Amino acid sequence: MSSHVMAALRPEMAMATQEQPTVVVIDDDASVRKALDNLFRSVGLAVELFGSPQEFLQSERPDRPGCIVLDVRFPGRSGLDMQREISAANTPLPIIFITGYGDIPMSVRAMKAGAVEFLTKPFRDQDLLDAVGVALEKDRVRRANEVRLSELRTRFQTLTARERQVLSLVIAGRLNKQIAGELGVSEMTVKMHRRQVMRKMQATGLAQLVRLADQLGLGAPHTA
Repeated sequence: MSSHVMAALRPEMAMATQEQPTVVVIDDDASVRKALDNLFRSVGLAVELFGSPQEFLQSERPDRPGCIVLDVRFPGRSGLDMQREISAANTPLPIIFITGYGDIPMSVRAMKAGAVEFLTKPFRDQDLLDAVGVALEKDRVRRANEVRLSELRTRFQTLTARERQVLSLVIAGRLNKQIAGELGVSEMTVKMHRRQVMRKMQATGLAQLVRLADQLGLGAPHTA
């Protein structure tokens, strides 16, 4: 089994059955769909098969880890058009293109648009499995980052309006005395709010607090 695929299937990355990575195969050739279904299932991956991008986009499927293996050409459609449609449909699964008719300009455009790989038939099974492993890991990282950001936003929501003011001034580099002057409170009060901010944001120091604020997109306040 591909080392990339093995990594993507590690237990800590898929604790529950519903979190098992799924490879979505979109190809209008039934024999290709069957062959890929057998290949991916042989290494323990779940597979979903679709005969067209429209069929995939219209399907009611749960949000789960995975990637898409997509043929480049369908009747009257280009692979890049489908790539844009899938992205526009808020389906951020990584895409691997497979084709028997690809060219260099097409592959360059696909990769620039975010494709993980562009494989021209005939390709080795191992090359496809390696690409799938990379795509699954990419999706795992994205999902982990989304979870961390969601947790961080939840922490931020626990801050009071005054604590958010203090946070904004702290990450702007203000000293406690300066913050007290700007807010019209005592320095002791600023210190109390600052401790609460650190506790609620679960920051161990100023540097980490600044990094967390940056992840939340919090900018320093403008000064006159």
